Amino acid sequence: MSLSPSTPRSGLLNTEQRWGSAAILFHWITALVILGLFGLGLWMVELDYYDAWYQRAPAIHKAAGILLGLWLLLRLGWRLLTPDPDPVYAHTPMQRFLAHVAHVGMYILIFALIVTGYLISTADGRGIDVFGWFEAPGFGEFIVNQEDIAGEVHEWLAYILMAIVGVHAVAAIYHQFIQKDGTLGRMWFQRPRR
Repeated sequence: MSLSPSTPRSGLLNTEQRWGSAAILFHWITALVILGLFGLGLWMVELDYYDAWYQRAPAIHKAAGILLGLWLLLRLGWRLLTPDPDPVYAHTPMQRFLAHVAHVGMYILIFALIVTGYLISTADGRGIDVFGWFEAPGFGEFIVNQEDIAGEVHEWLAYILMAIVGVHAVAAIYHQFIQKDGTLGRMWFQRPRR
């Protein structure tokens, strides 16, 4: 079932020209959480055992990762219910294809990061406490040396994701300010009409 883009919902739904408020909110919250998790991950692996944040920072990182996974499931569900806006007229077929590959790649990488993070965190059989709200269960090791292998894969996936995010951001800025085709503006909140 698809919600019609012409259904009046005060800008919540996508239109043929631009993303709706819900999609924009999903996009920017996801971006902020991913950047925050990456920064936290870089910082926490350098912490000394006696640092006050040695256990607190990984706990925040794990809990936020679990919530990000749930958030992405909601985001994908929303995307299935609401059609995407039409492509920007100025984008070539190759640019559209590359943008699609980058978006699909980012989704796959984010889910792979969540899975590998889960495998690192639950290799000892303990669950992940999500800010005291609930606990994601731990099932222990599925493979020998799971924590180390998943940790290395997790690190590489994070760097690859950040590289794609960087290209994605540069492309959006290029289209908005050099080509002036309104690409970035379609993923930002509209000013209320007077």
